[in-house]
Amino acid sequence: MIYSRTIAIEFCHCDPAGIVFYPRYAEMVNHMVENFFLEVIGHGFGPMMAAGQGMPTVKLEMDFKKPSRLGDRIQWDLQVEHLGTSSVRFLIRAEDRLEARSTVVWMARDFTPSPWPDDFRTTLEAYHA
Repeated sequence: MIYSRTIAIEFCHCDPAGIVFYPRYAEMVNHMVENFFLEVIGHGFGPMMAAGQGMPTVKLEMDFKKPSRLGDRIQWDLQVEHLGTSSVRFLIRAEDRLEARSTVVWMARDFTPSPWPDDFRTTLEAYHA
């Protein structure tokens, strides 16, 4: 399965040349991960933080393929590329413009990597490419 959403390129994303400033793509990648957990897994970052849990990004790779401009509406797709005991690597594509890999780790209350909760793992497995 693939999780998809459209992100509109706004003025706040762009540099003076009118194209997306590359660090903004990192924010959009995180937007995809955060909304996947909220909309698909049903466990948003707010409740995670309130429960003393976390899911930090431990690795982020991005390949920039084509610029995006103010006013573009881009479809983003997210899949699970690798699922470990406590980590997951997402493959995230923004049409023909960007390909990213974001690895996150599930953390327990004591800030140590912990196995994914069973219900999370079941959903993550369904999105495995």
